[in-house]
Amino acid sequence: MRCRPVDADLQQHYANLINFMLEGRVVPFLGAGANLCGRPHEAVWTEHEKRFLPSGGELSSYLSKEFHTPADVDLARVSQYVSLTTGTGALFGALHDLFDHDYEPTALHRLFAELPSVMRERNIPPRFQLIVSTNYDDLLERAFKNAGEPFDLVTYISDGDKRGKFAHTGPDGNTRIIDIPNQYGDLSLERRTIVLKIHGAVNRAISDGEGDSYVITEDHYIDYLTRTDLANLIPVTLTAKLRKSHFLFLGYGLRDWNLRVILHRIAGEQRLTYKSWAIQRAPTNLDQKFWGRRDVDILDIDLARYIAAVRGRLRLMPPMEAAARA
Repeated sequence: MRCRPVDADLQQHYANLINFMLEGRVVPFLGAGANLCGRPHEAVWTEHEKRFLPSGGELSSYLSKEFHTPADVDLARVSQYVSLTTGTGALFGALHDLFDHDYEPTALHRLFAELPSVMRERNIPPRFQLIVSTNYDDLLERAFKNAGEPFDLVTYISDGDKRGKFAHTGPDGNTRIIDIPNQYGDLSLERRTIVLKIHGAVNRAISDGEGDSYVITEDHYIDYLTRTDLANLIPVTLTAKLRKSHFLFLGYGLRDWNLRVILHRIAGEQRLTYKSWAIQRAPTNLDQKFWGRRDVDILDIDLARYIAAVRGRLRLMPPMEAAARA
């Protein structure tokens, strides 16, 4: 499987990707590495400065230090230890304190938040996006708010009496539980973008962290995997979109529990139906086999460079003529 694209292949990929994006046929999947887009390689995260969000390894180290657990780079294992020794309340409280901050959205987040306005400026009929994220922060949501673009937020509930369901928060800030997904009609990609947080997220509207939800411990992942297929938990309109779209994986590595859980929940052991891509620097042979089993092409390119190229090509598009819009 080709993973190091030559220039001609890369240019063709950009052209295809942008066409698919403008047609509303690409679903981006944002992993923890999406938050590191453009971050200097030598930069070191600390909980005091909060200039940018931590990587998965940095978050794991932070929790180990905060709760005096055995050091481990595996975030799910460290979180499990914290949960067993202090309870999920303490774990969620620490995560809330970390994520309840106005971090600056990256160029990656701004790319998707700007897409509707780029299309309007060029007289292109709007095709609103479904964006899937396994991140707990609100960088993507803040990017949309900064751009003045309304969106619907759909978030997984990991704990409590509504565990295993999704909650829908509209642009008005009102939140409703999605009790019967195949009958829920208040979500439409014809109206606006939908952000789907399939592993929960911080709720900064509630200061004590009571509204937060995180799929982060080993038990959370086991519970998540043993529940019914994701397609039966989210509204049917989103399920249909996932089944008929190209996937663009941004910020994932093979070691991510998030990634493996996503693919299992969406496709089981089957290959993805539509051509999909993963942006991953210096993939190993194991990475190539893993992605190849799902028929996902790896593009071995720096994420910040990739996003800059996509943003640049979108902004260079000429306005569409009226005849072409008809």
